[in-house]
Amino acid sequence: MKFAVIVFPGSNCDLDMFHAIKDELGEEADYIFHDSESLDGYDAILLPGGFSYGDYLRTGSIARFSNVMKEIIKAADAGKPILGVCNGFQILLETGLLPGAMLRNENMKFICQDVQLKVQNNETLFTTGYENGEIITIPIAHGEGNYFCDTDTLKELKNNKQIVFSYEGVNPNGSIENIAGITNRKGNVLGMMPHPERAVDSLLGGADGLKLFKSIVKNWREANVIKA
Repeated sequence: MKFAVIVFPGSNCDLDMFHAIKDELGEEADYIFHDSESLDGYDAILLPGGFSYGDYLRTGSIARFSNVMKEIIKAADAGKPILGVCNGFQILLETGLLPGAMLRNENMKFICQDVQLKVQNNETLFTTGYENGEIITIPIAHGEGNYFCDTDTLKELKNNKQIVFSYEGVNPNGSIENIAGITNRKGNVLGMMPHPERAVDSLLGGADGLKLFKSIVKNWREANVIKA
């Protein structure tokens, strides 16, 4: 399986994402820059964390106009797995691939710590490697991770089981309903504030995030064997 790791001016978690795929997962990965006009040949797209375009105006608001976003939208429409982490999640919200918006953390401070997450839906292509209701530990590092949406959108997210991860025990940023990660209705686009790519090796503090990437590969291979 071949992954595209998207690099925007200001990305700083692209190396972590590349390491998770190439070294820990053992799959192919390439860095793809923001001005690229094709994602042909890639099976999954990863939008890493960081501060794309310096977070000017709003987080992700300028990155949404990058050339590569047209290709990412096409890939999402084609059903390819798209994962946006932290700033990547913010970009997916700005692009409209996911509903809702991101606000400043409730305490108005940058937060960098491990958090506990609850797997709310283990039937997505990103989460089949987890047990439903499983509690996992994943690090966060953000200043604007307070997820918000209106009442109708929240109802839709719940009805469609689009809430995939929620903060367990402590809500670090004030996100509505403790939301830490959501998918689109089709289930092939996931945005999450915690960093699974930083939790892929027990030597570095934990490997709970590796199950997410393994789930993507397993489900992609099973789908392509069926097609073949």
